[in-house]
Amino acid sequence: MKKRLGIISLFVLLFIAFIVIWNYSYYQGRQEAYIPIDNNQELPTIASEIGVFQRSEYALDYANMPIDEKHQRSLETYYDNRAFYGAPPSIPHDVESERAMGDNSCLKCHNNGGFTEKFNAYAPVTPHPEMINCRQCHVPENTQGLFKPTNFEKGSVPVTGANSAFQGGPPVIPHQLQMRENCLSCHAGPSAPKEIRVTHPERINCRQCHVPNNKVIEDIGIFKRSNTNE
Repeated sequence: MKKRLGIISLFVLLFIAFIVIWNYSYYQGRQEAYIPIDNNQELPTIASEIGVFQRSEYALDYANMPIDEKHQRSLETYYDNRAFYGAPPSIPHDVESERAMGDNSCLKCHNNGGFTEKFNAYAPVTPHPEMINCRQCHVPENTQGLFKPTNFEKGSVPVTGANSAFQGGPPVIPHQLQMRENCLSCHAGPSAPKEIRVTHPERINCRQCHVPNNKVIEDIGIFKRSNTNE
């Protein structure tokens, strides 16, 4: 009897150990793959590539999806919804509540996209659905004009088709990748602007051919986090 209880206890301990190890591995795998920050070194300017694969399950759907010619987005409307090149887009429609900060209020449309009859358009897919405090960066568009004229310049936007290293080469990535690692969110599917919609969404390892344009990164400088403890 003691031998049987010992064997049962051993199996119970092994099962508990398996659950603990599996649970730890699961949550470790869900963490962002950013390079750890060392306050004694310069911060990395390029995020790791985990985001490229986060929408890979939709790659074949995007490849086989017919193009809706009547409801295509364009780069003109894409940039009109931003205060400047690289800025987060504003919210071009009414929100349910001024106190709604995001989460399901926004993700129910912007997590996987889809056609919205109310706005007669496809909802853009967010490249960072894990960041649920949407209103921290995205603000409603309260006016179409400026309250007071300024000399602020939006800056020039990248020219499509003219940023390859050589003729016929794959275009470089003209923007930083932090919070924009999910390439298919903006470059595939019916909500993608037609000028930058990729022709091969099934090739999900984008960084194998497309490399960042270091000139843009050098121009804006390297962000350094100040040590608030000092």
